[in-house]
This record gives sequence, structure tokens and C-alpha cells, in this order.
Amino acid sequence: MTAQDFTADLAAFDHAIASEAGPDAPWIALQDLTRKVIGAKLFTTMTVDMASELARRAYTSDPASYPASGTKPIHYDSWFDIVHKQRDNFVANTIEDIAKVFSDYELIDSLGCQSVINIPVEVGGELLGTVNCLDVAGHYTPERVAAAELLKAPARMAFLAAARQG
Repeated sequence: MTAQDFTADLAAFDHAIASEAGPDAPWIALQDLTRKVIGAKLFTTMTVDMASELARRAYTSDPASYPASGTKPIHYDSWFDIVHKQRDNFVANTIEDIAKVFSDYELIDSLGCQSVINIPVEVGGELLGTVNCLDVAGHYTPERVAAAELLKAPARMAFLAAARQG
């Protein structure tokens, strides 16, 4: 991806955030940008409520396999330490590494996904949630992980826009 490509893709994202309405509009705009920048066969976003220790899937590109409904308890494990405490991206490029932290690894594998990057989204020192991208084995190379940094500001905007739209 060139700087010119990213500029055009970011402009399209910005236009969508500014002009599209509806509860999924910010997520769809972010999904489109993310797929262009780093790729994602499966794209979801999760919000977190640390006071109640619950996470909620706010958006999914595959509602049949991963519906955007209900909540699940937050687990305190190595993934939590990386994403919540360190506010770093979690990256796993094999289904074996995914299985170490995600109990639904068999479903993930059945969807043709064997790699993941979870990008924490933070505003004002508060973790709002994560952007979760899954793809084929080995997909999230060091170059794509570095490119994922370009998604952090748009992700913040999408999370804030989604919260505003309710």
C-alpha cells in the first residue's frame, strides 16, 4: 500500500463516517478501511465495560458465526495482559497460537481463519474495545502489523461515532 492509496482510502473512510447514518455505519466504514490496509477475512469489533467485567461484540462481518449480541465475561489471561494492560496489538499467525487464548479456535479454523490481530482502541486513557481481524495462516506479517498502526486513529473515530449513534 502506498501513501497515496492510504490517503484515498482514509478519505473514503472519513466521508463514510461524516455522511452515513445507522448503528453499523461506522463499523462498516472501519471494516472497509481495515480490509484495504491489512486485510481481514473476518472482521469484528468488541466493546469493553471494565466496571462490570463484560465484553460485547458491537459489529461482525459474519453474523451467522459471530452474532453481535449479548455479552461475555472478561478473562484475565495472557491476551488480557497484552491488549488491556499493555495496550499492544495481539498477533497470532497459526491456529495453534490462537487456540492458546481463544476457546472458539475450532470455529475460527472452520471459517478458514488461522491468524488474528486484535487492535486495542483507547481514548483518554480508557480502553473502549478492540478491532479484531482474522485471516489465513501467516497473514499478519510484520509489515501488516506495522500498517495496523495506521488504523488506530480511524478506529477511535469509529468507536466514538458508534457510541454517539447509539
